[in-house]
Amino acid sequence: MRVLLVWPCSRNEVLGWGDLGAVAEPLALEYLAAGLGLDGHAVQVLDLRLHPGSLDRTLDEFAPHVVGVTAYSMHVLAALKVCAQVKARRPNCRTVVGGHHATLLPEDFLEPQCDHVVVGEGVAPARALLAALSAGNPERAVAGVWSRGQTGFVWGGEPGPFRIDDLPQPDRSVTAGDRHAYFIDWMKPVALVRTTVGCPYRCTFCSLWKIMDGRYHRREIDGVVAEIAGIDEEFVFLVDDEAFIDGRRMTALARALHAAGVRKRLFAYCRIDTLLRQRDAVAAWKEVGLERLFVGIDATTGDMLQEYNKRVTVSQVEAGLRLARELGIEIFAQFVVSPTFSRRDFRQLVRFIEHHRISYPSFTVLTPIPGTAMLETFDAVTERQSNGRPNWELFDCQHAVTATALPREEFIREYVNLFQVFNGAYTRHRDHNVVVDNPTCEGDIGAMTALLRRRSAPATVLAPPEAAPHPAERQNS
Repeated sequence: MRVLLVWPCSRNEVLGWGDLGAVAEPLALEYLAAGLGLDGHAVQVLDLRLHPGSLDRTLDEFAPHVVGVTAYSMHVLAALKVCAQVKARRPNCRTVVGGHHATLLPEDFLEPQCDHVVVGEGVAPARALLAALSAGNPERAVAGVWSRGQTGFVWGGEPGPFRIDDLPQPDRSVTAGDRHAYFIDWMKPVALVRTTVGCPYRCTFCSLWKIMDGRYHRREIDGVVAEIAGIDEEFVFLVDDEAFIDGRRMTALARALHAAGVRKRLFAYCRIDTLLRQRDAVAAWKEVGLERLFVGIDATTGDMLQEYNKRVTVSQVEAGLRLARELGIEIFAQFVVSPTFSRRDFRQLVRFIEHHRISYPSFTVLTPIPGTAMLETFDAVTERQSNGRPNWELFDCQHAVTATALPREEFIREYVNLFQVFNGAYTRHRDHNVVVDNPTCEGDIGAMTALLRRRSAPATVLAPPEAAPHPAERQNS
């Protein structure tokens, strides 16, 4: 069968990465392409962030039997629009939706334009689903999949156990024509690699651990080395939810890369307390090319750290920042801005960053992401669709979707001012400085876009927004 895999684009994606932006390779779709390729299916990937307006032409030229779309929460409405467009152009084409949001709130995709919704890790269910479709049995029960039946959607049952080393190596050939365009800040082109899946921590604002039921899955070292060695790009971002938890394994992996003569310019996620615990492992990775760590500091007071269940103290945060400087590792520090912030809280956050000489701060608005206790009900959500569901377009961690303590416009000004105060951190590498110019945006996004545009001149201004970068949907744990 011919299968088209689509990465959608929300209108607001650029803001999730602050001023510089990112369009990172669609690793999830490359894994799917690899699995489906093993079964003889012909697979193409369409990245709508890079190719806006290309869906109809691709549908006509490739004539897929199946179109699959992945979606974070901010992509829900865009993914539904893709599926509707597919059905209008090719009524007999099967549409499949999966990804983070489908795993946690599949009901948002139980809509007329969708035929199947995949829950959880997608490769095995997708292969089983395509086998059923190839056999002419679209209503066959497939574990991990909601499928449209005669009377509505039917659940195929719980999927089998997940084993990370059962996954094939991602098929990067399906993005060969786009690889030059993938970047994160000045890292261009950049490739993504996942060496583990899952996180054992329970930060209140994060749902990543829930995707894997709190388990932490580690890939075999030889497979990781082979994958990284086969990547052409100089820059590699380890997108593990928490890469350095197992210090012994990460040290062994660094040594294996060194022994194989593999050296890249590396970027990875890391908790601040993990950095303190696993100094030797981080130092070993420094020797094979680690340059930066994305660290979710998130809060600067003990009360907020406790509220977020970070399980770290302010003194540990300070010690971790000192250690990073000793190791010569740049810290990309993320801070969570709560809608409860007062003007004093904003000032305190600025003072903390300046006092600790954090050269690259990044900011997200505390957002009740699906899968967290913050979104057990929608009662606190102020931004809604006409059907009463949350307005998922605004769940990009850059909008206040719950009530703010300050008047809303004042909260927006204070939030945007954080980026203005630290403008120098985002202007060292102008080549990838991106701001979306979207005339359809209203309210928060319109105000923020206007301010960011003035702040960032002479930045490149892109329109339409479908070319904007995709942020990882995490308030980093």
